[in-house]
Amino acid sequence: MTDPRPLPGLDESFWMDSTGTPDHAHLASDTDADTVVIGAGIAGLSTAWELARAGRDVVVLEADRIAAGVTGYTTAKVSALHSLVYDRLRRTRGAEATRLFAASQRDAVERVAAIVGELGIACDLERVSAYSYAASAASLPAVEAEARAAAEAGLDASYVSGTELPFPVAGAVRADGQAQFHPRKYLLALAADLIARGGRIFERSRVTGLTEGTPCRVTVESGRAVTARNVVVATHYPVFDRAMLFARLSPRRELVVAAPIEAGEAPGGMYITEDEGKRSVRSTPLDEGRRLLIVTGESFTPGTGDPAQGFRRLDGWMRERFPVGPTAYRWAAQDNDPSDTVPLIGPFHIGARHTFVATGFGGWGMTGGVVAGRLLTALVTEAPAPPWAELYDPRRLGSAVREAPSLLGAQAEVARHFVGDRLRVGHVDSVAEIPPGSGAVVRVKGRRRAVYREPDGTVRAVSARCTHLGCLVAFNAAETAWECPCHGSRFAVDGTVLQGPAVRPLEALESGEEE
Repeated sequence: MTDPRPLPGLDESFWMDSTGTPDHAHLASDTDADTVVIGAGIAGLSTAWELARAGRDVVVLEADRIAAGVTGYTTAKVSALHSLVYDRLRRTRGAEATRLFAASQRDAVERVAAIVGELGIACDLERVSAYSYAASAASLPAVEAEARAAAEAGLDASYVSGTELPFPVAGAVRADGQAQFHPRKYLLALAADLIARGGRIFERSRVTGLTEGTPCRVTVESGRAVTARNVVVATHYPVFDRAMLFARLSPRRELVVAAPIEAGEAPGGMYITEDEGKRSVRSTPLDEGRRLLIVTGESFTPGTGDPAQGFRRLDGWMRERFPVGPTAYRWAAQDNDPSDTVPLIGPFHIGARHTFVATGFGGWGMTGGVVAGRLLTALVTEAPAPPWAELYDPRRLGSAVREAPSLLGAQAEVARHFVGDRLRVGHVDSVAEIPPGSGAVVRVKGRRRAVYREPDGTVRAVSARCTHLGCLVAFNAAETAWECPCHGSRFAVDGTVLQGPAVRPLEALESGEEE
């Protein structure tokens, strides 16, 4: 039964609500560049800025608004400590690969700090410690192993028995010298400096085509195109399937709630645990004497589960443990987990010469995006590559065996949705059953339609088949969106694309309400 209680807080991220939205024109005519970067989140803008700094002529194409996609809804931890990644890497990739991963992530943290200083960016950057903690004794061995692996990899990390959280933990890894910031303030300043260096940014210019060659050609939905020697695909989830990367990525969403807290009551540092449905905690400056406590968790695959109940559980968890005021914000972040733990940054596919990709950051895009900017700039400019280039290379073949169990598991889940969702009769029997402010997939004359009824009773109907690879979408009532459980594409109730890999909207249909 649907819970009728309203969800807490404003349905928007603090990062978006606390910053303006500078306008950039759409691509109105064909143009040329040395490099075109597709996507204007932290990976795309970091890459474009590094390239412009190296003297390259860069064009950035963004489907919507810059720094307003995944990056606008992150928790913005700039940390080399990624939950429990180092022990897993040591076991699957070896000590040297683990050391290189740590070195690349430390480099990203310091790169952000250096850029903030160089450009004088007021983005609330704070250098803090990061903690990965065990909520109970059952998960303590994993945390102890992580502490050893992280220290051996070169992080300033150690095992500690206590933290600054206002509740006891069984133990934790502590890594000093990490950072947190306001991602929008940082990236909007980076974009302004990019333009000052001669770079060009085009918003609301969704890319729908890529022709590889010498040169390459990138086409947007209006038909206009950019011709460039090099192309970087930094769309979070690649919008082109030619590299078959979708088989190596698993999308997930995580919910976020945020509430004001007195500065003296806010825990210092950043915290994360894999226990209790996953919980991540940090705070950011809010106003005089107060900070905003940001709590993340309740992971789910897009198009599945009950996000509304997840928001309520997360909000309750926050209130039980912290003396916060009324919940001010709620939002959700989407991430893509790579099947072998390490992000995919480098040449787009085996035959690629001038096309590159950055994806699979596994929830740690703030450092991953900066790593991508540094690494891809070296590859594009043919400068000496950093020592971790091979580790991140999407063409890596040695990980095929290591990837097999998680890759097969992910594809089995996709197959389950692709086939199983079609066997279901439907969520409701008729359009008339859908209450105002809700949506459902309904079979009308043998065709499944994704039907949403506006609060005023108006009915919107679109095809229920995702335009990426044809899986059936499901309705996310908490965020009023259609979501594909196979590869994470998201659509507004009128069918427009909110999030890729889909680039085409859901087909508009008659509702069938009176048929």
